[in-house]
Amino acid sequence: MLEIIVYTMLISLVSNIVLKKINLPTIIGYIFTGIIIAYGFHLHDAVHNHELKEIAEFGVVFLMFTIGLEFSVSHLKRMKNEVFVAGSAQILVTVAISYLVSHYLLNLEHVHSIVISLAVALSSTAIVLKTYNDTGEINTRYGQRALGILIMQDIAVIPILLLLGFLASKDQSISYIVFKTFVDGILLIAILIIIGKYILEPFFTQIVKTKSDELFVTTILFMAIASSFLAHEMGFSYSLGAFIAGMLISETKYKYQAEADLIPFRDLLLGIFFITVGMQINFEIIGKYLAIVALLILSVLTLKFLIIYTIIRINENARTSLITALSLVQIGEFSLAILELARSSSLIGPPYGQIMIVVIVISMIMTPILLKNLNKIADKFSLEKQSDSDKSVSIDENRQEHVVMIGYGEFGQEIVHALKQVDKPYIIIENDIQRYNDAKKHNEAIIFGNALKKEVLKNAAIKDADNVVIAINDVHKLRQLCEKIAHYIDKSQIVVKVHSHREKKLIEDLDLGYVIVENDLIGKAGAKIVLGQTKVNLYGD
Repeated sequence: MLEIIVYTMLISLVSNIVLKKINLPTIIGYIFTGIIIAYGFHLHDAVHNHELKEIAEFGVVFLMFTIGLEFSVSHLKRMKNEVFVAGSAQILVTVAISYLVSHYLLNLEHVHSIVISLAVALSSTAIVLKTYNDTGEINTRYGQRALGILIMQDIAVIPILLLLGFLASKDQSISYIVFKTFVDGILLIAILIIIGKYILEPFFTQIVKTKSDELFVTTILFMAIASSFLAHEMGFSYSLGAFIAGMLISETKYKYQAEADLIPFRDLLLGIFFITVGMQINFEIIGKYLAIVALLILSVLTLKFLIIYTIIRINENARTSLITALSLVQIGEFSLAILELARSSSLIGPPYGQIMIVVIVISMIMTPILLKNLNKIADKFSLEKQSDSDKSVSIDENRQEHVVMIGYGEFGQEIVHALKQVDKPYIIIENDIQRYNDAKKHNEAIIFGNALKKEVLKNAAIKDADNVVIAINDVHKLRQLCEKIAHYIDKSQIVVKVHSHREKKLIEDLDLGYVIVENDLIGKAGAKIVLGQTKVNLYGD
């Protein structure tokens, strides 16, 4: 087992280094890794291992949790058309047409046609949202449209699994199953909302007061895993519970730090998930049914494109509709789960199940390449130019040419006061809960989080900042933070406050823009520094 793990890591590292050199996403590298180890170590049957499948699925769970962090309940209400109208229409129309073609044109059995049509209706949440999150396109108009449909598809997994259970067993009436699911759904949402409203914020506050990064990370992992476990125990998908929990945390001040801490776990487990996808490629089946597989892939991609484009085009321009449709033409990871459940319940048998798995995985392999070239394709086939609504808009879109203030101690407060005098925009990053609360009482623009985390810096729109002022008291983290910030903006734009000349020597070789020794300012009438094109006065005139 250890040998397999070592070779898997080595293959994924080497393949992704090569793919990155030709600007292909790491998702393809992970899938290729899965193909190589499946054939190199004869692991085709290992992909059906229950424990491995659950571990891999938690990559999607953590992905949905971080997506939930970006969407408060009010945000979801604003997206009701994308989720409930466009999303529902896409699923119902795709299932209906796929069923009619399978049953009446291809003469497949009734149950086989139902299973295949349900699988075809779903797209890949893992690939599309992972790619859009990495590129920032999740905040574009087409990104929001795609997200809305994917959320509805994730919700639809619940009735789909119930339908498969009903087809496999005649012991219970469908009315009882529907009633039980409805009651469980209301109960699940009520439990999570009560926890979010009355318990979550005080609990996080106590954790933060311990000043332990390990406890905070453990708490985030607990929230994501416990909420998904609760949802699963009540008959729903893991990812739906995680999504709701993420939405509840998005209403608190801890959302940015929670996102930053969870992302390494999410990306690692998503890597495992994509490796298991690659392990399901069977070249024997591809060779035996090559013409059928090719025809199915072409037919499915064309059908889903036409359906999604038509639905989105009702309320959107042609370019947004085109890109949204192209984003969602593949068949997704939940479809693999549907086929596995159908196989184990004898609802679908060989060769249909194996052929569909190959079709699904190949469509998923094609998706990252397609997503990378969406705008080029849209430029070629759409007469409309890219509109402002198609461009990526961050949650901090109004923060440009601003100052990022890291640390809100006495010096940080002096900087903020000086910036206000000259109407210079700013945003504060602080991970001390008391200072954060004090700043919020004065309506300051402040984010709670650790500035060493990439996601926290991204939410402060650091790349668009005129300057970053670092005023932290931890000398051990100071150099690390300076080096981190230098990845995003020029060193000349970084201003650092240190207590003494001894501390200054620790970072002198970094060649930063300004290094202010606080002890030198004591007793002086004042000091001036230039932030962007603006001079600000410290400690008076």
